[in-house]
Amino acid sequence: MPRLRVLALLCSFALSACGAPQISVPLGDVTAANFGDRKPFDWPGQSPDRYAVHGIDVARFQDPLNWGEARVSGVNFAFIKATEGGDLLDPMFQNHWDGAGRAGVARGAYHFYYFCTTPEKQARWFIENVPKTAGMLPPVLDLEWNPFSPTCTLRPPADTVRRNAQTFLSILRAHYGQQPVVYTTPEFYAQNDMGRLRDVEFWLRSTAAHPSEKYPNERWTFWQYTSTGRVTGAQGDIDINVYAGSPASWENWLSRRQVR
Repeated sequence: MPRLRVLALLCSFALSACGAPQISVPLGDVTAANFGDRKPFDWPGQSPDRYAVHGIDVARFQDPLNWGEARVSGVNFAFIKATEGGDLLDPMFQNHWDGAGRAGVARGAYHFYYFCTTPEKQARWFIENVPKTAGMLPPVLDLEWNPFSPTCTLRPPADTVRRNAQTFLSILRAHYGQQPVVYTTPEFYAQNDMGRLRDVEFWLRSTAAHPSEKYPNERWTFWQYTSTGRVTGAQGDIDINVYAGSPASWENWLSRRQVR
């Protein structure tokens, strides 16, 4: 039986036998995904289940998770919203951050970019609220248009977007010692020619096609494939993602990319 499946079964047995709500799986060990989807998509070609390493992203919209159950069910990593703009801290950040850490989920924090505040101020705000923690994943810069913002509808030209993004990324790289990951959407990527960013890894959203179709010729590390996922230990809809490589590749990526 593959090691992935054996580990998942052993963890599941331990949870049911001991009744432990916060069982911890060693960081880096891959548990097989056993997720559902409220609105499943009939994937043509290379579907998300072809990838071995799955994870989630969470924010204030998710109630407290049973991270132990989530870990056993296949949550190997989690990106957790920390900050937005230059003055907003996600009220669930600390709860999600602590829970993921206790359960052995590889965790990283992300910042939602606000186009009406300087990148320097936003970077300082993120650093103020996300302490450099050994083992954490590289920080993430979330770049997407927000048409629902009541205070900022500014859409700067593409060269300004990229220049400000590079400024933000450079400040975080200097502080955390790791190159941040960039999350984005098909519309934002195309309109701002995001492929021109240098020395970045991408986390790409694509809920109705493989990233190779939505982002031609772009390399990616993480793929967000649904926002209506169902995960044991979490209530309601949740975003689910995959890592681009194999379990061995994931272990190697973690060893190189985790903050020291």
